[in-house]
Amino acid sequence: MAVEKAVATPAASLATIHRFQKIVLSWDYLRLVRESTKKAAKDGTAAGLKHVKKTYKDVEEYIGVFEPLLFEEVKALIVQGRDEEEETDWQKGAVASCAETDEFHNVSLAVLDEFREQVSENDLLLLSKEKFHEGMTPSTYAFALVEQRGSRETLTLRTFLSGEVKHLDKAEPEHSQRLLRMLSVFKTTESFLWILKICSLSTIMREYVGLHSVASLPFKDLILSAAEKSNQHNLGDRGWNVPQPLMDYLQSNLNDSQLDAVQAGLSRRTFVLIQGPPGTGKTQTILGLLNAVLHSAPGRVQSKGGISAPKHGPELQIQDKYCHWTKASPWLSGANPRDLIMPVDGDDGFFPTGNELKPEIVNSNRKYRVHVLVCAPSNSALDEIVLRVLHTGMHDEYGHVYTPKIVRIGLKPHHSVQAVSMDYLVEQKLAGVDRSSSGAVKQGSRGADRDRIRASILDESAIVFSTLSFSGSSLFSRMNRVFDVVIIDEAAQAVEPSTLVPLAQGCRQVFLVGDPVQLPATVISSTAERFGYGTSLFKRFQEAGFPVQMLKIQYRMHPEISIFPSKEFYGGFLEDGESVKKTRSPWHVYRCFGPFFFFDIDGVECQPSGSGSWVNEQEVEFIVLLYHKLASKYEDLKSSSQLAVISPYRHQVKLLRERFRATFGEQSDQVVDINTVDGFQGREKDIAIFSCVRANSGKGIGFVSDFRRMNVGITRARSSVLVVGSASTLMQDDHWKNLVKSAQDRKCYYKVAKPYGAFFNDANLDKLRAEDPRKKKAQIVDVLHSEMAVMENMAVDNVEDNAEGNEDYGMEGDGGGNDDD
Repeated sequence: MAVEKAVATPAASLATIHRFQKIVLSWDYLRLVRESTKKAAKDGTAAGLKHVKKTYKDVEEYIGVFEPLLFEEVKALIVQGRDEEEETDWQKGAVASCAETDEFHNVSLAVLDEFREQVSENDLLLLSKEKFHEGMTPSTYAFALVEQRGSRETLTLRTFLSGEVKHLDKAEPEHSQRLLRMLSVFKTTESFLWILKICSLSTIMREYVGLHSVASLPFKDLILSAAEKSNQHNLGDRGWNVPQPLMDYLQSNLNDSQLDAVQAGLSRRTFVLIQGPPGTGKTQTILGLLNAVLHSAPGRVQSKGGISAPKHGPELQIQDKYCHWTKASPWLSGANPRDLIMPVDGDDGFFPTGNELKPEIVNSNRKYRVHVLVCAPSNSALDEIVLRVLHTGMHDEYGHVYTPKIVRIGLKPHHSVQAVSMDYLVEQKLAGVDRSSSGAVKQGSRGADRDRIRASILDESAIVFSTLSFSGSSLFSRMNRVFDVVIIDEAAQAVEPSTLVPLAQGCRQVFLVGDPVQLPATVISSTAERFGYGTSLFKRFQEAGFPVQMLKIQYRMHPEISIFPSKEFYGGFLEDGESVKKTRSPWHVYRCFGPFFFFDIDGVECQPSGSGSWVNEQEVEFIVLLYHKLASKYEDLKSSSQLAVISPYRHQVKLLRERFRATFGEQSDQVVDINTVDGFQGREKDIAIFSCVRANSGKGIGFVSDFRRMNVGITRARSSVLVVGSASTLMQDDHWKNLVKSAQDRKCYYKVAKPYGAFFNDANLDKLRAEDPRKKKAQIVDVLHSEMAVMENMAVDNVEDNAEGNEDYGMEGDGGGNDDD
């Protein structure tokens, strides 16, 4: 059955975009900058903001909560965007033309080509009659949005000059002399203006459209209520069956909790939430899901070898069957209408993938191939899945491995997945067109060819990979097919409006895969953050009681590492896989080198001037010595990047990198991976050294107290995680207090005093040697032998004592004859 693209009409979407543009373009830039520095503005109460709720009664309430918070994020994006562009020079432009369209003024500016190349569609620019200097108060300035880069040395911009929108509920512009003065400038041909690039609004505009699309989604009520209808829990007749050969493969490659997640998806529940704690095989589960949804059949069509087989009605006579088949599927005697809409250009649809897996051969009785969209918040997270698909291939219903038709769209694909990127595939097909037409392709038709080829690639691909943001691009509007299934990886790292963007493409089932107790979504506005804008759709559903499939077996961490996060963050449900139970590294002969150890350092925290970040030079000094000792004792740690140094603060990371280069040479960054906690999400190393930085008395620990960052930081290591921090400072927070106490209870804690070099002398390290398991076992055996010997002696003594007691008190019966012996 086809999936309808139940989204807002183009006119409604255009009205939504116009509302966003009207509000943002009307704002006073200087007032935004002033408000960003005021504490009153950070309070947020005066703006009438509301906190994100778990459930909503209707779309109006939903939009009423999220829209103002999204605009707070836009304001923060604008202010931060200018901060990051401090070195960008003002550019000069001349007004070529100005025309009014749909309440906006479209302005054509003549600019230098060098600047024209630096901007893109939906970039926000600041236009002014004067340059903004410190202490200046210009009178004529306004925002403009790049519509298109136009021809040579030309930019086409959109502005809104009817007044400033200050109240979202009415969105009516209020009189602004500043904007009227700017309008008079635009109407004077060849007027000169100064231009400053502020930031890109592409992503947040798509999120705004995604937010407003919720009213048109077929599962709108589920999103608002965060609850399944009672009849959605028993969907056996709608479930899909997995062919037995494929089921055998899944059962041999997935553990029980991973299989449960796949089965939940095949039950055809509209939303399926899968929580993947660190190292539990989240990507492996996604691959299992892809195999299952692409090659399973609806239960009513196929009943053999599936997870569950629905009940069937009475068997029909063959003539009646033919009659029913013809009525239901008239194309059985002709062409499938789905095939008719596919592009016919002589291309066989098989894409180069850079591996040697066999292309898919679709069985003739499979009339409809499921169309899947896989998304992630970042390019790196997305490419990880693409790469796994290319390396492992997919398994079809017969258990055969093949290369699926896939395409990775969007910007900056990793070089390893370049062969399935949209741009590469388009160029390959264009080259084929050129060859077939002997190069006689008109330049004017090249753009149309590209659009047609992009649409055909999207339609032909079984799986389309895109970042959340890019799934809202106009490219998708050209598709003839919609998506049956949307899978969103790292779903807990995305704000809710971002998650709605791919859902607007039309789908029947949504998988949210992520972990709400790892890194949250990035929110720039501290005001929006306080009101819960950073809450992901995954977390909101989970907090509202929506069922979650949790992956329970971890295959990354030594059991001594996993024991704390399992208890602290996952209710003790996290189990260790057999492979990690046997993990033992050479450096484990010293307790202070792992698997888990806490070094208590009384360092000094400080803030570099002009930054919100923190550094701790004492921790840096200690970590340099720690690495030097490890690398000198274990040569393998010098030759490959097995070791990471992680810190929550970017300035601490910068200082660590500088000291490592100064101490170990410029090539040290190729051996030691030094990065922020955020930069290590989804990654792992053999050894992770975690620098906590904060050291104070009663001032708090800032965002180090975010337990999600703590969880990520201490779960990156396979073999050893070594935490360096001030215990007394960290214990102001409950989670850190539990970690320090856990280290002390397990004798994995040491208070290190200056000079730090003394700690690492061989005599001191010998005191911290871990007991050899074989020696420990021998000691246990000796103790058992000695206890058994004591017990035997006690038994003999008891026998003798009993004998003496019998003589003293006498015994009845035959025992009385003992005196005669």
